[in-house]
Amino acid sequence: MSSESFDRLLTRRDLIKGAGLAGAAMVLPAAAEAGGASADRPAASASMMGVPFERHDTVRIAIVGTGLRGSSMLNEFLSVDGVRITAVCDIVAAKAQRAAAKVAAAGQPAPAVYAAGDHDFENLVKRDDIDFVYTATPWPWHTPVCVAAMNAGKHAGTEVPAATSLDECWALVNTSEKTRRHCLIMENCCYDFNEMLVDTMVKRGAFGEVMYAEAAYIHDLRSILFEDRDEGLWRRLPHTNRQGNFYPTHGLGPVAWYLDIHRGDRFEYLVSMSTPERGLSLWREAHVPKGSPKWLERYIEGDINSSLIKTARGKTILLQHAVSTPTPYDRLNSIRGTRGVFKDYPARFYLDGQAGGERFRPVDDFKTEYTHPLWQQLGAVAEGRGHGGMDYILAWRLAQCLKEGLVPDINVYDAAAWSAPWPMSETSLKHGSAPVKFPDFTRGNWETTRARG
Repeated sequence: MSSESFDRLLTRRDLIKGAGLAGAAMVLPAAAEAGGASADRPAASASMMGVPFERHDTVRIAIVGTGLRGSSMLNEFLSVDGVRITAVCDIVAAKAQRAAAKVAAAGQPAPAVYAAGDHDFENLVKRDDIDFVYTATPWPWHTPVCVAAMNAGKHAGTEVPAATSLDECWALVNTSEKTRRHCLIMENCCYDFNEMLVDTMVKRGAFGEVMYAEAAYIHDLRSILFEDRDEGLWRRLPHTNRQGNFYPTHGLGPVAWYLDIHRGDRFEYLVSMSTPERGLSLWREAHVPKGSPKWLERYIEGDINSSLIKTARGKTILLQHAVSTPTPYDRLNSIRGTRGVFKDYPARFYLDGQAGGERFRPVDDFKTEYTHPLWQQLGAVAEGRGHGGMDYILAWRLAQCLKEGLVPDINVYDAAAWSAPWPMSETSLKHGSAPVKFPDFTRGNWETTRARG
């Protein structure tokens, strides 16, 4: 290293120290400031932790957003006994009508249709024949739909991420506590076969104490992002005006279950860094005609974001996001404990002292002992359905919790904390990969060890 380069490094270190960011200092986003208005619990409200649903003989669901994802989940809900779709909403009337026709074709009464513009969901949630509002809209509408539903006395569930800012995270938490309505993040990956099998092994101590985990959303979306329909109409935009870990929950949700986040531990702080942007620019150059308006766009989101999360109990999590490079699909989904290791894609296990020495073993070796009860019960029906069956398990389990008056597996605090890495990683990047402190969305209730559901 040249003396000039070393001088620049020293100058940088001095600046960091002078700014109070050296060592364990944290960057506190405005919405996470201790005592800030966003963190104040609404008057006459209390925690939603451990609060059960009321019982429902029939679960009446309304769907806001009936495009690709909404129509896919509609199929799953129609396959679950005791679920009735009472209303559908979309800004494209033809999509809403198509969804309504699908409900009628399944033998249910035709649902009410709302398609009068961006805010017609605000009329839908006022109906008295809805128990649960599910939204599969583009990301910026997730929080507004859920807040409107809860304020109208309905439980809410949203596709991922639940929020795109810390202010939105707090809006979900505060509204849920104020209205006593649940707000779930519909994280289907928590219900995948491998994730539920590994969670069962973790809870039974097969890996000892889990110390480290890896989570990711690694998915080549280049062609989808540049389409002139569906997600291509909106999902490319954040790459032009935002940075960070855009889509954390598919990998982080299952890992949060493994580590008992909000059930004895919580995310404490995050640091983040990104590579330069290359992927979308190169794809555009190879595939987009020069006269397209897409050539006016400038992409600033790095191709690969890597964030590290530290928990209050000292565990560490690697969280990655990469959607603009050529790669097979991967959620990493890995853990290391005091007695063994699991690594996914492909799924493989190593347990301390196992027969055969230091080699990975296949998932088939563990299915008999550790397959989750939901997959034992429903696997034959789920296999071959959406996303390998996880979508059906999610829909069935949600309906079960509503029908039987159970505590939901995923609550509003999970929705907020699992979504928060996007805005937090953005803040970390802006401050030279400085650590950013997680808000305690539970307001201290994370320390109580409790079973899920």
